[in-house]
Parts: sequence; structure tokens; C-alpha cells
Amino acid sequence: MDTIAAIATPSGTGALSLIRVSGDRTRQVILAACSGLKELPPDRRVTLVNICGGADDEVLDSGLLTFFPAPHSFTGEDVAELSCHGGRLVTQRVLERLFACGARPAEPGEFSRRAFENGKMDLTRAEAIMDIISAKSDLALRAAQHQLAGGIENPVQEAIDVLLSTCALLEAHIDFPDEDIPAQGIDSMLADVHSVRNSLEQLLSTATLGRLLREGIRVAIIGAPNAGKSSLLNRLLGYERAIVSEVPGTTRDTVEETVLFGGFSLRLIDTAGIRESDDSVERVGIQRAIETLSNADLILEVRDASSPHLFLPEGAAPANGTPRLILLNKSDLPMHPSHAADQGICISCLTGAGLEELRRAIAEAFPDSVSDVQSFAVAINARHRFALQQALDALDRVEDSFSQGAAAELVAIDLREALDALGSITGRVDTEDILTRVFSTFCIGK
Repeated sequence: MDTIAAIATPSGTGALSLIRVSGDRTRQVILAACSGLKELPPDRRVTLVNICGGADDEVLDSGLLTFFPAPHSFTGEDVAELSCHGGRLVTQRVLERLFACGARPAEPGEFSRRAFENGKMDLTRAEAIMDIISAKSDLALRAAQHQLAGGIENPVQEAIDVLLSTCALLEAHIDFPDEDIPAQGIDSMLADVHSVRNSLEQLLSTATLGRLLREGIRVAIIGAPNAGKSSLLNRLLGYERAIVSEVPGTTRDTVEETVLFGGFSLRLIDTAGIRESDDSVERVGIQRAIETLSNADLILEVRDASSPHLFLPEGAAPANGTPRLILLNKSDLPMHPSHAADQGICISCLTGAGLEELRRAIAEAFPDSVSDVQSFAVAINARHRFALQQALDALDRVEDSFSQGAAAELVAIDLREALDALGSITGRVDTEDILTRVFSTFCIGK
């Protein structure tokens, strides 16, 4: 493979910038770019070098060079890392010099892809690296680190190993019916398949948790005009983000901001006051507010407890079972009699009263998710979810086929489909694995 180079630190101005080089010609590229360097420094030892270029071989920058020889590097190839001065111009000049010496620009994610292709990591660990980089909360970071340590790869690989053995046995019965192969009862194979299915179901159950960690908990703040929705958003954020006014209809569009809460990332969405309106622009905002409810993980309905109770339109009550908390705002004022029977949390966005109780209520709305992450549970992503569901569907057919006494050929087809689905998660299963298991286990043709 050709040699690639790229800036590994974010774009902008800083004290340092890191440039990575990977490939078979890494040594030649670095020696050509670093004037006066006759040979590379000892492996993994930081060395001061000058990166030179241009007609006069001028010094473009001074930096620290570290060399990682193959296969003991991130990509499994020869890798060099140059720690240069930060800044767009100087970093770009050093990078262009590396290109002139024989490297080419790396494609997005190409370093991690080479690590995968060279057997340094599976797909789940590669995804975990991206999750660590993009984590927006402590719990999301913890789940990503658990995944990087094999939290998803290990149970999936264990399931693959069991299914490979079962599939190898079936394939052997199909292809070598006259060989002296140790018999294994249908009940035993069925038990293995059922055990794998239970394990995969447990993994699949963490899909919602994974989405909450990666995307944040979508919290829709709804209510009638002037109930205090924007004031609540500002209170929870700790600064004035939304305009607060006594004029009804001030908020005409959704306003979204993110805040860390209990280890999770809360995506707070302030919406337009829901009411009947003749204003065409306000009606669009109200429609967006109602649409926001269908995608929310939690609904905070704010009511002005000091004024007569205003019932929201029927469309503001989604039927998808989304948790909803009733907030009786303006508790610093006398409560209107129409709210006497309301079951909700009394708060005051003016004084901050009741916000601690609200925070506890939000945490209690997701008790299983919080406890799962605290115990380092796996949190799969959408790609894993799709593959696991495919595998479970195939294993359902396998169990049915076993129970109905179907031909081994039909059972093997579904087992292969389950293996393909699981292999798409780690990227490491193909027909060769089944053949290897057949011949190593049964000593065919002895």
C-alpha cells in the first residue's frame, strides 16, 4: 500500500500540531523531508528534527519525531509522528513537504481502516475510537472506552465461535456422510443456538441506551405561550440563550442547546407556545413544536400555575409512550385554583425553586439506562442493532428448523446467514473460517 500523511490534530491555532505518516515508504519520506537526518532515531524515541524544503532547503519548522516500526504501530505499518508548532500555515507547509517527498493525502478514516485491514483492531474497536473522540458526556466516554476494550467484540466473537462449531458439524454431515464423525445430538446443538440467541438479545437490548449516549437525550419543552418554557431553558443552561418576553408568540421556532446532566448529554429543545393562532409564521412554529414531540425521549410540559389552566391541543399528546413531566411554573406566585388537582413538580424559573427536584425526576425517567452504564454495560450503535436483529431472525429460523426436523442443508443456510450478520459487526467471518473449523475439528480423510 502507498504511504499516506495527514494532520491528526484539529484545524486551527495551537501550541502543537501532530502529523502522521504511515506506509511502506515512511522511512524514505521522513529522511527526505528532514534535512541532516541520516537515519531514523531508535524506535519510539522522541528526537528533535528540522523539516526542510524549497529551493534553498530552508527550515520549514522544527519538531519532535517518533518512529513506530511495523507491525508494532497503530496501523500495523511503519508509522512516523511529527509534533510540530501549531498553526494552519506552518502545519500545511510541513504536510505539503511530506507530500513532495512521496506521501499522499490520507482519505478520511484511512489510518483506522489500515489498522483494521492489518488485523490491529476489528470494526467495533475502530468505531469505539470515533466514539471516544466525539463523546459529549462522561457516560458516553465510559461506554466508548468499554467498547474499545472489547465490550462488543468479545461477546460477538464468542457467539461466532459457538455458531461456527455448530455450522461446521452440519457441513460435515452434509458433505461427508460416510466419514467417522463424532455425533452430536440435535438437543445439544439446539441448546447452543438458544444460548447464543439469549446473549445476542441482551446485546440488542442496549440499542436505546447506545443512542441516548451517542446522540443525547432529546428533551422537548412544551406548553402554552408565556408558561415559562424559554425561562426554563435558560435556567437549565445557566445562561440567557432564549429571548424571554411577556408578549405571546415570542418563540416561533425550535431552539436547541445541549447541557451535561448526570453523566448524560441533554438536548434541550425549546418550542413555540402551542395555541390557536391566525399568524402564519407562528402556526409554522407551533407545527414544528408538535413534530418535535414525536422524536423526543422526554417531554417537559410547562404550565403557568398562577393563571387558569390552558389545555393543550390533542396533537400535543403523542401516543408513543414518551415519558412526560408536568412542571407547575411560577410557584413563587399564588397558585390558581384550576391547578389544585394537577400532579406535577412545582418550580419557579425566576427563583430556581424546585429545579433540584426536576433534575432528580429526569434521572428517574431513565433508571435502567443510568444503572446500565454505571455497571459498564455495552451500548451498541445503529449498525450493530441492524446486524444483531438479522442474526436473531436467522437463529429463530434455525430453532424452528431444528424443532421441525428440517434437512441439515436448510439449517446450515440460516446458520450461515446468522454468521454473516455477526461477521459484519466485527468484519472477521467468511467461508474460510467454516472450512477451517470443519477440517481441524473432524480430521476428514485421515
